Amino acid sequence: MRITIIHGQSHQGSTCHIARSLAEKLDGEVTEFFLPRDFGEFCTGCTACFVESERKCPHFEKLAPITEAMDRADVLILASPVYVYHATGAMKAFLDHYGWRWMVHRPEEKMFSKQAVCISTAAGAGMKSTNRDMADSMFFWGVAKTYQYGVAVMETSWERVSEKKKKSVEKKLGSMARKIKAGQGCVKPSVKTRFLFSVMRQMQKRGWNQADAGYWRGKGWTEKKRPWRA
Repeated sequence: MRITIIHGQSHQGSTCHIARSLAEKLDGEVTEFFLPRDFGEFCTGCTACFVESERKCPHFEKLAPITEAMDRADVLILASPVYVYHATGAMKAFLDHYGWRWMVHRPEEKMFSKQAVCISTAAGAGMKSTNRDMADSMFFWGVAKTYQYGVAVMETSWERVSEKKKKSVEKKLGSMARKIKAGQGCVKPSVKTRFLFSVMRQMQKRGWNQADAGYWRGKGWTEKKRPWRA
């Protein structure tokens, strides 16, 4: 199992620890990236990725190692501490660069057989909205199954988190890891994902823009082929 972790911060605190702990339980080959250390550019809003090609993005080459690692992975882990009730700015800036991969444009077919986990921690609250910031992209990329785990650690460092809380976290991560392993190689997109794909397919048959329509036709998705079928 190949795992790619995208950390929404460059320091290694509670969120980082939990993401790594899950990866260890999955017992796979792990690749990690830390934002903004490994990618810290903001989307310029040029729209070139939508109307021409993602390769026209001024940050395409910088982003390429992360894109390639995500495409190779079986499991994606996006981890962000809560910053003012949402994901970090670095995580948001990172996800902004993949608008072209949303189903309305040019989704990557590998995503339809992947699993993902969105992890967030806070001293108090805001985990639900933070996970949603990341899970939205997972859904619109077409990821087959996305888990969300948020936990109030009640501290600002993992070392000071209570042993009771740590044991609770480990128990929940163990349960999640078992589910992910069970889904490895056989997970399928939800009915909701397939319905959205069907709506997008009709739009692409009528033509959205040349780059998107050509991509869908090239994949055979405007006919009978589907990205979740062998």
